[in-house]
Amino acid sequence: MAIFQSRLGCSSISFRHQDLPTALTTIRGLGFEEIDLGALPGVCDHVPYVLDSQSVHAVATDVLASGLRVRTVNGDIGDLNQQLTDAEQQSRMDHLDMLLTLTDAIGGRALVLPCGAIDHNPVRSLDEDLDLVASQLSAAAQRADAFGIEVWTESLHFFRLCYNIERAEQLSQRLAGSGVRLVMDFSHITASGSDPRDYVDRFADQIAHVHLRDAVPGNIHLSVGNGSADFAGGLRALAEAGYTGHFALELETRDISNDERPEATARAGAFITPLI
Repeated sequence: MAIFQSRLGCSSISFRHQDLPTALTTIRGLGFEEIDLGALPGVCDHVPYVLDSQSVHAVATDVLASGLRVRTVNGDIGDLNQQLTDAEQQSRMDHLDMLLTLTDAIGGRALVLPCGAIDHNPVRSLDEDLDLVASQLSAAAQRADAFGIEVWTESLHFFRLCYNIERAEQLSQRLAGSGVRLVMDFSHITASGSDPRDYVDRFADQIAHVHLRDAVPGNIHLSVGNGSADFAGGLRALAEAGYTGHFALELETRDISNDERPEATARAGAFITPLI
C-alpha cells in the first residue's frame, strides 16, 4: 500500500466506471484515506440524482462502511444562471437539502457546487448571469450553515459560465462576504490558457480546496504527467501563500483504459505527494 501525503485524497469520480462500494474499495486499497464524493449527474453516478431519504441512507451506509474520510460532496443543483419559477426554485432547494443531508451524514466539510451552466454564453447578459449565480450560491451557503457545512464553488471551470480567470474573478467579487469559497482545479485553469500561479495570486485567500488533474489548452481529460499543468509551480505558490487546505486527485481522464486507472492514480499520488 502506498503512503501519500495526508492532505491528498482521491475523488470517487476517478473511478466513476465502478459502482460506489467498488470505487471506495479501490481508493482505500491504493492507500488513500480521504475522498471527495462525486454526485454529478452525467459525470458520476455514485449518488443518485433523484435523492430521497432512502437513497441518502444507502449512499451514507456505503461511505461510512469504507472507513474513508470525506472532504467534500461534489454536487449539482442545476444551472445557477437559469431563471426559475417559484416551483422550480423550491425543487432546487429540496434537492440542495438532500445533498446537504448526505454531506452531513458522511462527515463532509463542504458541498461543492458549479459556477453556472455548461455553456460559456450567458442566458441574459454576463453581469445579470453572474449576479444570479452569486445569489444562488449565497442562498445555498445560508442554507448549508444550518447543517454546519460550507458551500464552495469550482470556479473557474473550463466548460461552464465562469470558464476563464477573468470571469472567475468577477464571480469571486460578487461572492465577497457570502462565506462561499473557491475550489481551484489545475486542469480547468490550464485548459483555459491560464497559469495556476496567477490563479493563486488572485484568489489565495478564497481557495478552500484543490483538484488535481492534468491538461493542455482546450483539453482537461489527461492523466497527471500527460499534459502541461504546472503542478510544481502552482503547488509552490499555494504553499508560499499559506494554503493549509486539502487536495484531491480528480482523474476523470480519457487517455487511459479503465483497467489502467488504479496504477495511474497511484503514480499520480506518488508524483504529487512530494510537491505538497
